[in-house]
Amino acid sequence: MQHKINSSHPLLDSEGHLIEAGYDTHHSLSYDRSMIKASFLRIKEWDYYFLGNDEYGLALTIADNSYMGLDAITVFDFKNRTYTTKEFMQWFTLGNKRLPSSPHYGDLRYVYKDYQIEIIHKDGQRLIDLRINQFKDKKDLVGRLIVSSEPQESMAIATPFSTPKYFYYNQKINCFRVEGSLSLGHNVIRFQPTNSFGVLDWGRGVWTYKNTWYWGSASGLHQNHSIGFNIGYGFGDTSKASENMVIYQGKAHKLSQVIFNIPMKHNQEDYLQPWTFTSDDGRFNMDFTPVLDRNSLTNFGLLYSNQHQVFGYFSGSVILDDGQILHIEKLFGFAEKVKNAW
Repeated sequence: MQHKINSSHPLLDSEGHLIEAGYDTHHSLSYDRSMIKASFLRIKEWDYYFLGNDEYGLALTIADNSYMGLDAITVFDFKNRTYTTKEFMQWFTLGNKRLPSSPHYGDLRYVYKDYQIEIIHKDGQRLIDLRINQFKDKKDLVGRLIVSSEPQESMAIATPFSTPKYFYYNQKINCFRVEGSLSLGHNVIRFQPTNSFGVLDWGRGVWTYKNTWYWGSASGLHQNHSIGFNIGYGFGDTSKASENMVIYQGKAHKLSQVIFNIPMKHNQEDYLQPWTFTSDDGRFNMDFTPVLDRNSLTNFGLLYSNQHQVFGYFSGSVILDDGQILHIEKLFGFAEKVKNAW
């Protein structure tokens, strides 16, 4: 049984405990960093966007992990199966990046010598402006993207950990439309809202030191209707709710548990071979054909991260709440496995 949060109230009580665990289709719980009573070094906040199509894409991360801040930009060329990433770290940010307390409002502006990132909310849209000096081949990356058409409903979840006062509050908003361009020297990548989509992963919480998570996301069109989904698991106590949800024509359809079946070779995951996804309620069955594995390994002793974010095409079927079956063909998205000690 999945518990749905049906009323608006604070996320945490006066002792820093999660008041109500479960899922929502809106942002009903109010997050206030000052209400956290756990170690301030365990607080992790981030906004992550993926914006694009099956030819080109942009990933943007803005994170404040208390002892370390990170701004990261990746540009994908899926046609040629390449990507370029540039990262900028700051030490002991401790909340000073002032990430907003809601995914629906709060502007961000970071201007440094080597880069500039702005995310401005205006007239129901998000305007993302970028300038990254010497991004690739000594050429600057300059871009403006307009992110619009937020669906009426999306996936929100409040998940406790077994450690008292540790939690994760997350909203993933699929099915944005994307318009604009990225310029790298004389090369210009253009995005049109007819074929370019996006997702926001908005996360706030207090995390345990070691975690492994699985996350999948896709947004696009099915017979000219908007469709997206969010699937995932691997951390915290999800007995109250999973984060699995389909968004079809702006409305949410809740799924139970979804399992990622990653192919194995020589006792290791073989990420670029076809995956499958199944759910225990029989409502989500997908094949996944990988195109590109965005992988990174960081090992600084106490700080460890092994990430595989694999982009490709989902094909299969989903069953909506009313029993309608949608047959999906080559919906572009990604699935990932991330192991962190952080």
